[in-house]
Amino acid sequence: MVVCVQHEDVDSLVSRLNFAEKVDRSLRLIREAYEAYGDRLVVAHSLGKDSCVVWHLAKRVSPDIKGFIVTTRFKPRETRAFMQRTVARYPELKVYSNDQPIPEGLYETDPDLCCELLKVEPTRRAIAEMDVACWVTGLRSTEGRTRTDFQEIEERDEGLIKLNPILIWCEREIWQYLAVHRVPVNPLYARGFRSLGCAPCTRITASPGERDGRWIGTSKCGGECGIHTRPLKIDYEI
Repeated sequence: MVVCVQHEDVDSLVSRLNFAEKVDRSLRLIREAYEAYGDRLVVAHSLGKDSCVVWHLAKRVSPDIKGFIVTTRFKPRETRAFMQRTVARYPELKVYSNDQPIPEGLYETDPDLCCELLKVEPTRRAIAEMDVACWVTGLRSTEGRTRTDFQEIEERDEGLIKLNPILIWCEREIWQYLAVHRVPVNPLYARGFRSLGCAPCTRITASPGERDGRWIGTSKCGGECGIHTRPLKIDYEI
């Protein structure tokens, strides 16, 4: 059994379904994918609020579901501490990073390359080493201008299914789920952050968009690190 790629009116689903219906839909999407791919279904946990929801949903489907975290040398200390607590509770979350030297200040001079090296490359390695056939993300269509053309089930890389089970959730519904289920979150949210990334490239803003505080002052402002937009199926010698 293989999960079929979907093409649906995402905007309609965002507004038409209520919170309970969205939760049920997300659980069904993960359950069907897990039945299709088993251990080759893996959750990508960013340590953000959306990933916390997806991880909790996945664990409701099966406690055996695994995941990976990509971290960088520039993550805030609060995020690093939250990661340590999360991995201590869920040792089935494998941590990946790229610790190779990079030019100093690369996040200022070439943020795209910085993200490519520190985020995209470890994601590619995780997918290869964990033999992933279906990776599960916390991406949402209402989160920012760069996330409106995604589908709940996609195949952007041949042979690699991407499942976005909370794609149609709104920010309010994320916080509703976290509160109802008492899911721990990164303490940076309590300080006013709405989207979390590396410390030099993430700010608290009064802008309406959730991701407007990312990469301020660069061409990437409010944009993407690349893991959702660049090829991830790379041949590695395992």
